[in-house]
Amino acid sequence: MSEVTIRKAVENDCAPMLALIKELAEYEKALHEVTLTLGEFIEDGFGTSPVWGAFVAEFDGEIVGISLYYDRYSTWKGRRLYLEDLVVTERLRGKQIGKNLFDATLEYGKSNQYSGMVFQVLNWNEPAINFYRKYSPKFDDEWFNVSIEFKE
Repeated sequence: MSEVTIRKAVENDCAPMLALIKELAEYEKALHEVTLTLGEFIEDGFGTSPVWGAFVAEFDGEIVGISLYYDRYSTWKGRRLYLEDLVVTERLRGKQIGKNLFDATLEYGKSNQYSGMVFQVLNWNEPAINFYRKYSPKFDDEWFNVSIEFKE
């Protein structure tokens, strides 16, 4: 296998990143939930007020994985890094790409003085749950996920 490079995302990575996000949504049987346009995605990551950052995994000139994160604030813990998505294209899973992306994101959080990192994982996604267990996370069964949609 050729070498995989982990690097910060740049604007030109947005189209393949969005394709990976849609691949994840399809895996989660929720592709219809992805309403984000490429233009919105680019503006939100590289416009005048970026709200997300990301690392990408590049293999043979192709983006094959992403770790997308943003700032979160806890009144109890202070600055937290929120991992929105960790995605590796299906054909390359099991080759340490997800681990390398996750480790890069953890290092980013530590080196930028975040107090920790939080994320969600679907309760039926056993491969993801088993992956995260290697990092000794705290799984929380006390809180419900809640969202309110402003646009449809």
